[in-house]
Amino acid sequence: MDFNQILTDLKNKTYKPVYFLMGEETYFIDEITNYISANVLTETEKVFNHIVLYGKDIDAVAVIDAARRYPMMASHQIVIVKEAQNIRNIEELIHYTDKPLKSTILVINYKYKTLDKRKKLYTSIDKNGVVLNAEKLYESKVPDWISKYLAQNGFSISPESGALLTEFLGNDLGKIVNELSKLIITIPANTKRITTDMIEKNIGISKEFNNFELQKALVARDVLKSNRIIDYFEKNPKDNPFILTVSSLSSFFQKIFIYHFLKDKSKGNVAAALKINPYFVSEYEIAAKRYIPAKLVEIFSMLREYDLKSKGVGNTSASDGDLLKEMIYRIIH
Repeated sequence: MDFNQILTDLKNKTYKPVYFLMGEETYFIDEITNYISANVLTETEKVFNHIVLYGKDIDAVAVIDAARRYPMMASHQIVIVKEAQNIRNIEELIHYTDKPLKSTILVINYKYKTLDKRKKLYTSIDKNGVVLNAEKLYESKVPDWISKYLAQNGFSISPESGALLTEFLGNDLGKIVNELSKLIITIPANTKRITTDMIEKNIGISKEFNNFELQKALVARDVLKSNRIIDYFEKNPKDNPFILTVSSLSSFFQKIFIYHFLKDKSKGNVAAALKINPYFVSEYEIAAKRYIPAKLVEIFSMLREYDLKSKGVGNTSASDGDLLKEMIYRIIH
C-alpha cells in the first residue's frame, strides 16, 4: 500500500494489526506513526495501552510479548517499535505476525533499510498487515509533491516557487514540510498563495541569486546577471556550495541534450521525458536553440574539469569563486 491509502484507511478507522514502515523517506514513516499514536486512543486509554519500544534495547521476543497483551478498558492497544532496524533477530517476529492479535496495532519503524521481499517475515506481514516502502522522491517530482501538500492544507504555490524550494531544500520532505509550516504561520490569514517573495523573506532563500536563476541567465547568455549571481555565491559559500552548482548545471544541460534528440517535442512528451513541470518546457525549447549538442558536449567536459579542480586536481590556488567565474565565462562564450 502507498502512503496516501494507508492514511486514508486510518482516518476511516480501518486498522491493520501490523504496520511495517520501512525505507529511506522517514517523513512518510513518521507521519503514519504519529497519526496512529495521536488518533487511535484517547488520552485516558493511552495510559495503559500505548507502548513505545526501541530496537537497540530489545529483541524480537520482547516485541512479541508486548504485542500479545490485551488492551485494558479500550478496543485496542498500540505498540510502536522505533529503530527496529537494530533488532538483530527481527525475523523471529514471524511467530507473531503469522497470527497477530486484532486488538493490537503493532507499528514497526524500520528506517533507512528495507526488508527482503523473499523473506518469510515480509510475506507474513504483507498477508496479515501493511508494508510501506517509503522511497525517496526524485527531485523532479518534489515540486509537484509540494503543490499537492499545500493544496491539502488550503494553499497554492507557483511552479517557480516550488522549483525554488526544491533547488534549495532538495528532496528531504521532512525539512520541506518544516519550512512550509513555519512559512504558513507567518503569512497573513487571508493569503492562500505562496510566492517567491514570501519564500525569500521567511525561509531565507534568495529569489534572485540561486542555481535556478543562474540557469535562466545562462540560457539568455546574460553575462551581467550571471556575474551578479556568481558574486553572491562567492560571498555566501555555505548556502551555495560549488559542488551543488556544478551538479545543478550538469542536470540542467543533460536535459537540454536529451531535448535535442526527442522525436516528439510536444509539451506533454517533453515534460515526461525530461521529468519537469510542463510549465518549464518553453525554457528548454529556448535553451536548445542557444546550446547545440556539440556545445553541450564541451560543457559536460568543462563541468567535469572544474569539479576536479574544486577538489584540488590540477589546482593549487584558485578558490571556488574563481573557478566558478572562469567556468561560467567559458560556458557563455
